[in-house]
This record gives sequence, C-alpha cells and structure tokens, in this order.
Amino acid sequence: MSRAVPLLKKVAEANLPSRFGQFRIFGFSGLGEEAVALKMGDLSAGAPPLLRIHSQCLTGDVFHSLRCDCRAQLELALETIAREGRGLVIYEHQEGRGIGLLNKLRAYELQDNGADTVEANEQLGFDADLRGYELPARIVQYFGLTAVRLMSNNPEKIQALERAGVRVAERVPCLVTPVQSAEDYLRTKKEKLGHLLDPV
Repeated sequence: MSRAVPLLKKVAEANLPSRFGQFRIFGFSGLGEEAVALKMGDLSAGAPPLLRIHSQCLTGDVFHSLRCDCRAQLELALETIAREGRGLVIYEHQEGRGIGLLNKLRAYELQDNGADTVEANEQLGFDADLRGYELPARIVQYFGLTAVRLMSNNPEKIQALERAGVRVAERVPCLVTPVQSAEDYLRTKKEKLGHLLDPV
C-alpha cells in the first residue's frame, strides 16, 4: 500500500532484477533531495519488515573501497532482505556523511595525512555528520509503514524515524567483518559518532 505524503514525490518505479533477487525500484524527490527505494515482497503483511537506510558511497559501493564498510553493509542488508523475502532499502544521496563526493575526496587526502574522518570533515569546515533522515522517514510513510525492523548501527536513524511517528520495533545490527584498512574509520564511528559497533 502507498499513500500521499506531503513534500514527497514519487518520480518513477520499475522492476529491478538483481543478483540478490527481484526488487521493485522507486525514485523519489522531496525536501531538496533525491533517493531511491528497493522494495521486495509485501511490506504490509506480517511482522514489521526489515529496513535499511543507506547513504550513497561511490567509493565503497561502486569501486569496492576498503576505507569503509559501506558496500559490505549494503550487501548484508540486501542479502538479509532477500532471505526473508520482504523488506526495503532506501538509498539516499548523502555522499561523505553529507559533504558531497569531491569534499569527501578532500577529506580522504586529510586522512592520508593523519586526520580521522571526523577531524577531516571539521578541517574542511563541516560538521562531523551533515546527514538528515527526514526524506527516508517520509518514504517509509509512503509505503504505509508504522513500524519497521531497522538494520543500522546509527542511533540517529532510529531517532529520526521515531520523531516521524515510525516505530522501530527492533534494531537489527548491521555488522560486517572489519578489514584492517577500515579499522580506524570504524573506531572513529564508534568513539566519536556513537555508532553501535563491536570493539575495533
């Protein structure tokens, strides 16, 4: 079931066969942003469905960078949803925690010279994390969901959904085996951004 949601426009929808299974892809715009949603199965039947809100990471998702765990988390979410036969992935265009692709590459350069990910963003004049999750919350409402099982390690995503009136019935950890090249990145997410991760 879908419904009209203020300030949200569905631009397109189509079938999306993938190596994880058959999805339906939706394109949305609103609040000055764009996002896509991959939907599998009937979200309205049974227990609250799995939801992953994923921020775009060109270097990780496309080029398989091992500076981060982004691609591994996305694949884990798609595999888990496919195994259950239903769920939703919202892919939001918030590259580099919201600072954009080229600024993210500038931050990489600073990290190569000793800054952690938070320090690099701040040295460039940005907050540690500029992302907002109002658009994903509206997309969840578009699909008529009042409760979800959120695949995330980020408490801010839980808070954003609950502020929008979507109950997080369960937080499902999105933990992947860390690689050595991402250990500092993960440690910073845990210690400075409060992400719910195992000790690194």
